[in-house]
Amino acid sequence: MSRRATAPSAKFYARRTAVCLGAAALAATGLLATAPTALASPPPPVDAGTARTYLAALTVAAEGSSDGYSREKFPHWSTQTGACNTREVVLKRDGRNVEQDTKCAAVKGSWFSEYDGATWTAASDVDIDHMVPLAEAWRSGARNWTTAARQSFANDLTRPQLIAVTDNVNQAKGDQDPAEWLPPVTSYRCTYTRMWVQVKHHWKLTVDQAEKSALEGVLRNC
Repeated sequence: MSRRATAPSAKFYARRTAVCLGAAALAATGLLATAPTALASPPPPVDAGTARTYLAALTVAAEGSSDGYSREKFPHWSTQTGACNTREVVLKRDGRNVEQDTKCAAVKGSWFSEYDGATWTAASDVDIDHMVPLAEAWRSGARNWTTAARQSFANDLTRPQLIAVTDNVNQAKGDQDPAEWLPPVTSYRCTYTRMWVQVKHHWKLTVDQAEKSALEGVLRNC
């Protein structure tokens, strides 16, 4: 099946360059004592051994069709508490020194993107990635779920399904599985595949053969 992958835009590279140059300037003045550390904190994934066991238990099947898919069939950013929806909860959870207004919108803070190692200080530069994309879930079995089940999947804060990352990197990932896309930061790929497998296992989604082989390849070295 042919899929459309979105290449990182010029805006992405320009912004990443700006972040790096800004960090270098601060370091030179002594205002930045250490390099940014990982801040994102979705629920920790299962260990590599458990992930390999989970992967072996997944049903291998060719991907289904995208016919009938739409994001609206996965109601997301549901209200979690008060005025806070799922996106704002993840922004608060994954950021540092996050301040929110009376409507729970993040107005201040910093976010470190595990996928590409960039740090952002504006929430508008950050997307909340669905580890297993909604369209991928649809093709892997979610088309047969109820709307309520798809809503639970799209707002899953219990499993490592949601993570704050650089918006352009999330857009470059699109709906691709690990046979087609892995995080640019290679040191994060083991964690990423463990997260992916745990989510698919919990939600009883299928994997295609190329996807399974790619996951096995990463997990072999974890």
